[in-house]
Amino acid sequence: MKRFNLAFFLILFFINTAHPAKVDTLSVYSTSMDKEIKSVIVKPESYKGDKSLPVLYLLHGYSDSYNGWIKKTTSLKELADIHEMFIVCPDGGFDSWYWDSPIDPSYQYETFISEELIKWIDNNYNTIASREGRAITGLSMGGHGGLYLGFRNQDVFGACGSMSGGVDIRPFPNNWGMKKYIGEQSENPDNWNNYTVMGMLHLLKPGDLSIIIDCGKDDFFYEVNEALHRELLYRNIPHDYIIRPGVHNWDYWANAIKFQLLFFNEFFTSHNQ
Repeated sequence: MKRFNLAFFLILFFINTAHPAKVDTLSVYSTSMDKEIKSVIVKPESYKGDKSLPVLYLLHGYSDSYNGWIKKTTSLKELADIHEMFIVCPDGGFDSWYWDSPIDPSYQYETFISEELIKWIDNNYNTIASREGRAITGLSMGGHGGLYLGFRNQDVFGACGSMSGGVDIRPFPNNWGMKKYIGEQSENPDNWNNYTVMGMLHLLKPGDLSIIIDCGKDDFFYEVNEALHRELLYRNIPHDYIIRPGVHNWDYWANAIKFQLLFFNEFFTSHNQ
């Protein structure tokens, strides 16, 4: 966390002086789900279409929607300006957990985000259209989504993260609508192992993916984040791991997103010289 300190304080200074980025609401057709799905894109004020910029895909939590990050935080536009990157906030449904559901064909959110939405964004904006120019993260359900989609789609994303993420779903078999999309845990134990972040670690090789994990010490997801951190250490998978005082709320996430953007900006800068 020390390496972020100087840049973090510079952000606090510039956040009050930067020109605001522009925010558009998009409607993108999903072939896999046969419906239009809304997203928000934050465009840096400096973007004129003549320079390719990296993209951060930022996922919302359970029961929220595509505009949650914009409505409930104040710094997203300024952060896009400071780091000169697009920030795309897709709608992940009320409780999709960003899976391609094996039992409900109307919920195919992994395909939508990692294929359909990315293709649309790359076709309509001047992006760095490679894994070196893409990252994904989110909060809570979206924290699970950020790591789950990042681990499973390393040809698409070069970096991924989580804030207060539900990174192991197995201790919560009756919570947050999950059994609607992967079945009852008692009847479908393989699904509960295969559709959790903790079940994806065999996909990782040291150094192939840049990973950042952040969780409050008093968050109800703290223990599963600690377990993930220990397992990544055991497997020699490099990652940044941040624990601060805090709970599962917007005060924590409004602060956490600033550290995450620093991390992803460092990744983009180092890979796109």
